[in-house]
Amino acid sequence: MSSGSPSRILVIKLSAFGDFILSIASFQAIRAHHPQAEITLLTTAPFERMAEASGCFDRVWIDRRPAWWQPGAWLALRRQLAGGRFQRVYDLQRSDRSGGYFRLLPSPKPEWVGVVPGCSHRYIQPSDQVLHICEREGQQLALAGVPIPGLPDLSFLDADVSGLELPERFALLVPGGSAHRPGKRWPAAHYAALARHLLARGLVPLLLGAEAERAEIAEIAAAAPGARDLCGRTSLEALAALGRRAELAVGNDTGPMHLIAAAGAPSLVLYSHDSDPAKIAPRGPSVATLRRERLAELSLEEVLEALPAKT
Repeated sequence: MSSGSPSRILVIKLSAFGDFILSIASFQAIRAHHPQAEITLLTTAPFERMAEASGCFDRVWIDRRPAWWQPGAWLALRRQLAGGRFQRVYDLQRSDRSGGYFRLLPSPKPEWVGVVPGCSHRYIQPSDQVLHICEREGQQLALAGVPIPGLPDLSFLDADVSGLELPERFALLVPGGSAHRPGKRWPAAHYAALARHLLARGLVPLLLGAEAERAEIAEIAAAAPGARDLCGRTSLEALAALGRRAELAVGNDTGPMHLIAAAGAPSLVLYSHDSDPAKIAPRGPSVATLRRERLAELSLEEVLEALPAKT
């Protein structure tokens, strides 16, 4: 266990997209609290570029997440973690896997700020409270003296979006979501009706998504002439740039909405029974949520009533 302020720190955050965005404020709080420390992030490949751009880390390591039947990979990971000679670990993943990494390390173990039994700074969530992931992380970091994080600063994420030929006024619509959880998607016909309403208000809807949402986005664009189909044309950096410029964003419980809301777009996020916004809603300057047992039951009128205004 280290004494004084640790000079070699490991932060663990492996996934998922929305959770990673929610942890950016924690990354920034850790860096601000340890300005002279050498800080390494252990993450997975999809987040490497974003982590490097954040300026929070001196090194980014990629966790290949070995399976139990790959002993050679586990030994290599153990050597890598031990070789880092970390004095403190901030485990922001708080999973069985990251807890296993604590047990993997040889003794004497570094200070470990996490939830695994036996660690030096163990966080136990109050059983009588429903807490957002950001609140849990704030309480966890406070155990090690790190000030409670505020909103994330995504100024490090930007892109030249002039090639998209953006209209003067626009809104972002994000109709996608996890392919294996279709209940998390508001029907495309409802998004099309919302797009027509926005067009009547002088806002051009920009339809955002990846290849998995191409059919839905095409359906919305066909039913709302004037909406712009940007499916597959927006990088993470471009999503942040659009989020700063948009007058409004509406989308399902999906990773890009976390990025767009954190970048500053006044955002409305739609939830079904599949997830709880009290625990995982995006964080940003202006975020509202609506939840119904089944999203198909959520009417256009309810969505229009809940739309946030640009500040």
